[in-house]
Amino acid sequence: MTEIAKTVEPGQIQIQRAADPMVSLIERVVMDPNASVDKLERMLEMRERMQAQAAKQAFDNAIAEAKAEIRPIMKTGSVSYGEGAKKTEFRHETLDGIAKEVDPILSRHGLSYRFRSKQEGGQLHVTCVVAHRDGYAEETTLSGAPDTSGSKNGYQAVGSAATYLQRYTLKLALGLSAAKDDDAASVKQRDPISEDQYHALRALIEQAGGDEEALLKFLKVDDLTEIPAGKYGVADKILRQKIAAKKGATA
Repeated sequence: MTEIAKTVEPGQIQIQRAADPMVSLIERVVMDPNASVDKLERMLEMRERMQAQAAKQAFDNAIAEAKAEIRPIMKTGSVSYGEGAKKTEFRHETLDGIAKEVDPILSRHGLSYRFRSKQEGGQLHVTCVVAHRDGYAEETTLSGAPDTSGSKNGYQAVGSAATYLQRYTLKLALGLSAAKDDDAASVKQRDPISEDQYHALRALIEQAGGDEEALLKFLKVDDLTEIPAGKYGVADKILRQKIAAKKGATA
C-alpha cells in the first residue's frame, strides 16, 4: 500500500512554528545568555514527549474513524484438498479481498500499512506495521512454520505461510471481522477442523515437541487435517498439557 504524502503549503511551516508555544519558549531560552544547556535539553525532551503523545492520539482517532467505515470482510477464498471421506474444504478471506475493502478507507484517514518478514529458527516471522501520517505507528507480529500441507514445494510452503501471516497480522492490527456465511453456519461437529484451527494445532504441536503421531493415534485419525471440529478442544487441551509439562521439566 502506498504511503500517504502530506502536502505542505508555502509558509505553513512558519505558521505552525509560530502557533507552537513550546517552540516560542525554546527560542526565547536559546536567545537568553543566562539559560543553561540542561534547561534547554529538558524543554526539548518535553516537546518531544508532547509531540509523541499528540501523534498517538491522532493515530487512535484515525483508526477509530476508519474502523467505523470498514465493513465485515467477505470470505471469497476457498481451500479444498483430499478426496472422499478425507476431503477438506473451507472458505476464508483473501489478502486481496481485505486490501480492496480497507485500502481506500485507510488512505482517507491518513493511515497506511506495510509488512516485514524474516525466517529464523525454522519459523517465518511476519510483522504488519500500521502507520499514521503524523508519524505514529504500531506493529503486530505473528510467527509460524512453512505450510507443508498438500503437495507444496519448499518455496510454495514459505509463500503460503507468508500470505497467511500477512492476512492475520493485518486483521489483528485493524481489528477486522469476517462476514458470517451460510457455509459456516452449517458446519457440524463431525466436519474437519478449520484452517485457523489447523494452524493453531500445528503451532501447539511444535511447542509440545513435535509429537504429532501420538496425538493422531489418540484421536484415531491419520492426518491433522482429518481431526473433526468437535474434537478440536480435546486436541488443544492435550497439547497445552504437554507444553506445560515440558516447561515444568525444564524449570
